[in-house]
Amino acid sequence: MSVLRHHTPFLGCCLLAITPALNAGQDDAAFGDFELDDSAFDDSSLFDDGSASSSPFSFRLSQQLAGHINRHGGRSGSDGQQRQIEINRMALDIQYQNAFGDGWLLQGSAYGRLHFEGDYRHRVKGSLHEETRLKELFLQRSGQRHSFSLGRQTIVWGETLANSVLDVINHTEYRDLTIIDLEDARRNQWLLNWDWFTDAGRFSSFVNLYPEFNKRPVAGSPLRVELPFDLPDHSRERNLFEVGTRWSRSFSGSDVALMAAWLQENDLHYLAPTDGSNRARAVSNEYMLAGLSANRAIGSLLLTLDLAFSGGLRAMALTPWEAAPGQRLVRRHQLGSSVGMEYAISNTEQFSLSVAAQGFLDRNKGLQEEERLLRDDINGNILMRYSNSLRNEDLLLSVTAQHSLDDEAGLLSLDADYRINDEWALMGQLILTRASPDAVLAHLHQDVRLGLTLRYSFLGR
Repeated sequence: MSVLRHHTPFLGCCLLAITPALNAGQDDAAFGDFELDDSAFDDSSLFDDGSASSSPFSFRLSQQLAGHINRHGGRSGSDGQQRQIEINRMALDIQYQNAFGDGWLLQGSAYGRLHFEGDYRHRVKGSLHEETRLKELFLQRSGQRHSFSLGRQTIVWGETLANSVLDVINHTEYRDLTIIDLEDARRNQWLLNWDWFTDAGRFSSFVNLYPEFNKRPVAGSPLRVELPFDLPDHSRERNLFEVGTRWSRSFSGSDVALMAAWLQENDLHYLAPTDGSNRARAVSNEYMLAGLSANRAIGSLLLTLDLAFSGGLRAMALTPWEAAPGQRLVRRHQLGSSVGMEYAISNTEQFSLSVAAQGFLDRNKGLQEEERLLRDDINGNILMRYSNSLRNEDLLLSVTAQHSLDDEAGLLSLDADYRINDEWALMGQLILTRASPDAVLAHLHQDVRLGLTLRYSFLGR
């Protein structure tokens, strides 16, 4: 059985979501190591600066149309992929930001969507489908030495752009193989954050009393793979929590941070049912994370390093079917590292390159003679991105390439974001993917997808 694992590459002002639908430790699945960009999606990147308006509200209305434009083979015994529209939807994003008093800030965001005919959600539901979601909502109180915030928030700990082994606190949900917003992938959680600013550095701590887990792609999504068993949510028969703290300090030309946390694995693990039903057994797992991150600026070059030690992760141990078939979960320690570089070629040209890798330190410990781990190798990916702003920065062109270290999957994305004026923008994206024949998402091999989004942004009155 498999459990969800979600990672994606970054795409400038957009996010490309391309992930495997499963893994119960199955990191060799196609696209299983794609990472997520955080820095390109700070609060100000989604909407225009509202300082010129007295209203704390900002709005963005967008129409998106996307699909795969070529026919190609699929899994053995399937008819393969046909040309078709997969996304035809309108979305309204709302952001609220109000510094209503000395040191006080209230911030929130939400969206609503309408899925029209041709959209995969419309096909699954059989009619016009609508959905809404609260993305973030938190209250912050800041003073000279301390800052507290409570509500739905995101925590980013890594330094390596879009490819950090340390950014594992918030859970994710990926649906589309096309242009989406960060909030459609990374899920905020209900957190209490405390920042303490001292002469020795900054201490940032958090408590999460209701940890959530990665979501499986919804029915109809090109990233969803149907399974022989139903995968239930966590039953929450016992109280779960997460807690962590991070110390950081800036020096001349560099930053250094140390961190430690007690976390729940974002992926649930699933065991095959033993009661004769079709419902798998969901298993959560707590583990300890210790990490280090650093960067170093040398002129126009920024070097980054992230190290993560994860103690007590779960791994699936399998006995071959030709022997005595079976499965069980064992604990393992994992070491991960991300290294990267960001180079400002000019004021308008940017280049970044990073490599992430992680693997178990004690792979064979406690295994019986016939047992093997479902994931027993080093997994990771290489991520490259080049971007160039043209026409007085009204046109942003970018290229993203990503390839897994085990050669299971690769991706190439060509993007264009054209700002027509202060309110209107048009975004386009061409995505090409490959996957090995035995990968979970082998049906995306030789896939070509094209997406267009027309966006209108405006401020409240």
